[in-house]
Formats: sequence, structure tokens, C-alpha cells
Amino acid sequence: MPPVVIDLRSAEDVRDVVHRAVQALVEGQLVAFPTETVYGLAASVLDARAVARLLEVKGRLAGHPLTLAIKSADEARDYVPDMSQLAQRLARRCWPGPVTLVVDDFHAESLVRRLPTEVQQAVSPERTVGLRVPGHQVVLDVLRMLAGPLALSSANRRGQPEAINAQDVIDAFGQQIEMVLDDGPCRFGQPSSVVRVTDNQYEILRHGVVSEKTLRRLSSMMVLLVCTGNTCRSPMAEVFCREMLSRRLGCSIDEVDQRVIVASAGTAAVMGGRASALAVQTLSEKGLDLSDHQTQPLSESLVRHADVIYTMIQSHREAIVAKWPGAAERTRLLSADGSDIADPIGGPLERYQRCAAQIRAELKNRLDELEL
Repeated sequence: MPPVVIDLRSAEDVRDVVHRAVQALVEGQLVAFPTETVYGLAASVLDARAVARLLEVKGRLAGHPLTLAIKSADEARDYVPDMSQLAQRLARRCWPGPVTLVVDDFHAESLVRRLPTEVQQAVSPERTVGLRVPGHQVVLDVLRMLAGPLALSSANRRGQPEAINAQDVIDAFGQQIEMVLDDGPCRFGQPSSVVRVTDNQYEILRHGVVSEKTLRRLSSMMVLLVCTGNTCRSPMAEVFCREMLSRRLGCSIDEVDQRVIVASAGTAAVMGGRASALAVQTLSEKGLDLSDHQTQPLSESLVRHADVIYTMIQSHREAIVAKWPGAAERTRLLSADGSDIADPIGGPLERYQRCAAQIRAELKNRLDELEL
């Protein structure tokens, strides 16, 4: 029988389509999904026979592993418990999206070890595993309803062009698969970038949607300083941090962001405001320039991208963790002893000077903790 083809663009209820796809996968069927890159062919990793069929239909050569499609960057730690800082950074910044991360798979507590033996061989034949969170809402909805990830491969035969629409999939596999979800042409129409991460080094195994230049920027460490209004404490901390890093990295202050991204934000800040005049003066006395600073509110994107978030007071940290629980282990007080750095706003210049001195001293200790 030919595959069931469901047009997502005309579906009355996409939730019903998601349920049908989940049911098909649970029953061991092969389902072709649209993604942001190319169409992918998927099977449930909990069904060894379905994964074996996927390999057979694809004509996959031995030693060419299938990708594990997972639901989130947080879930990656279940499969790679000792995921390096760089791999975690790229996962947070690239997913959902067109990047496949290939990481070592040696940890005894990896959930890969709980998959059927045949499936382990299909996804990790050489003790590495490729992980991806596809950037398509239907795929993500399916993953959230399944008990495990998907074994995923591009929906084309070996050596043939990538499938960028549903008809390409049907032409390639015909009656060998059971379901095709049609969402029209893929947004990018080219494969994901495949990046091998070993400890804190990376290598591009396959060039794809994300360029080498973008990956280099995404792999940079990011330090985020947070206060309330982003007019006094966190901007001063940002400038001090960049100055200290320039000395440690042996580069100019302007070149720091090529190695380590430093930013600041406020939990109650407005966009595009200016730094406090007394904060500007305080830093000017130390030969540092804060005059061009523009305030910005704390956002989900900043929190997700940051490797470490330093807050000025405990309530800042509590607010971040309450809104973004996944950032808890990356968010800490700037003061190592847990004390607050008081807001100098409304006070005389001397109060700003004392605040700046405290920030600088605490930053010196905190930067010693970073793996630069």
C-alpha cells in the first residue's frame, strides 16, 4: 500500500495529526517528517525491528549511525551525562535548530545503554552518538508524546539528493514507508551542520545550514551580569569584566568579545536607556568608558545563551531561577560569600565608588573559576 500522506497545511487539527504519527511510531511504522532542513525518516528507538527496517529502507552502510532526535537541550544530559561545557553551550544555543552534535558515548549511565542492543549499534556503533533537536513544531510535539527519542535519518536513498518536499520522499520510498507528513518545501532545503565535539574542541564533520563563522561565534563562552535596571551595577560589572578578560587573554578590550562574550541586563530594565551619570563618572575615573551603554531587559535568549550568570543580589537569582529553572546551575551571586551588592542609585558619587570597588573585587575571584 502507498503511504498515508497528511497535508499539515490543510489539517483541521494538527494535534490529531500528531497523535496519529505517535500511534504509527508506537506500532513500529516508519514516518517521514518535515524539518527545517530536509525531510527526515524516523522510527521509534524503542522498537528494534522498526529501526532495522529504517536501516534497510535507507540502504544505510554499517558504521554510519542514525541520529537521535530528542525533545530538548536539557534531555541531552540523559544520553550524555558527562557532556562537556562546549557541547552544552552549543546545544543551548543551536537547538531547536539545524545542528547535529556528535559527542562521546562512554558514560555507564547514558540512556543509550537502555535501548535495545540492535538500536545501540544503529545509533552508537563507535561509542559516539549524534543528537539533534529538530526545529519543527510537529516533530517536537511528537517527541514530547513519545516515551523515547526518534532514530532519524534524511528521507532519501543513499547517494541520492536530499528530500526537500513530501513528493521527493514518496518518489524515493513509495510503499516501503507507512506515513508522510507534508508541510511543503523545507525552510532551508539543505542538511544540518554536523559538529563533532570532543571535550572543549569542535570539528565540523559536515557543512550545512549553520556556517563555520556562526559556529565559531556560538561556541564562545558568554558571561552575563544582571542587576535591576541595567543602569549602574551590571553595566559597571560588564566593563570591568571585559577589562580583566583582556589582560587574561592578552588582547585589547575591543577584541575580548571574539573570545568571550560579555553582556549585562536588568530584571526590570527598559530597552535603550542610558547608564547612570555617576556610574559613567565612576568608571571614567578608572580610564574606562561606559558612556555608550544601552540598557536591555533580561530575556529568555540571553539566559539560554549564557554560560554563567552573575546576579548582584539574591532576589535577582531567585527571579531568574523561578522563570527559567533550567538556568539554576548556571546562575549565582557575584559575591562568593552570598552577600548582596547594594544598589547605589540615588546615592552620592562615593556610594558608586564603593559599589564599583566591591564589584571589581568579586569579579576577580569569579573569573578565576571560569574555564577560559
